[in-house]
Amino acid sequence: MVVHDALVSDAVLALASPTAERIDVGKRPGRGTAQDLINLLLVRLAREGRRVVRLKGGDPFVFGRGGEEAQALAEQGIACEIVPGISSAVAAPAAAGIPVTHRGLAASFTVVTGHRQHGETPIDWHALARVGGSVVVLMGVAQRGEIAAALIEGGLSADTPAAAVHRATTGEQTVVRCRLDELADALVESPAVLVIGAVAALDVTAIATVAVTTRG
Repeated sequence: MVVHDALVSDAVLALASPTAERIDVGKRPGRGTAQDLINLLLVRLAREGRRVVRLKGGDPFVFGRGGEEAQALAEQGIACEIVPGISSAVAAPAAAGIPVTHRGLAASFTVVTGHRQHGETPIDWHALARVGGSVVVLMGVAQRGEIAAALIEGGLSADTPAAAVHRATTGEQTVVRCRLDELADALVESPAVLVIGAVAALDVTAIATVAVTTRG
């Protein structure tokens, strides 16, 4: 059984055995499988004696709710193996040529979710504005205007560089760069990773154009 998320590509799913059954439990804007139901599904499949792969994009413990799922299994006496991944928080910026830390620009970076459930403690964006370094926001496309406004209210300059990396590492990857005060109106589609800070202006993979002059 392959129980997978929405961001797992068809190419990755094709690596599974042709005889494997697949269940899509991905969360999409406005719809998706409730986390409690996913936990129950994993427990049920394991108790049925199925060999289960819970397949996620990125790292399962970085806003992937892998910790909740592993905990649910452990509470039922079901063993599982955790395979670490590379979080999109660092992979997406790197694919766009943006180093989240860079000597002279950013000595640290903060990874934060832009999406909070009703009743959860809100993110203190004013505090993040004072921390310094780079701010990497996952699941924040829909809230990017509010996030930008809160960071500016917290002390970040309106002209702070910002970037959005859409569908990183795929053939559909696009990168939008702008000022922080322009982020709300930038044409950004989900899924995308937002990077805010001086490093967002960088593209270390860009090849400079060198002018060559010849003497006649």
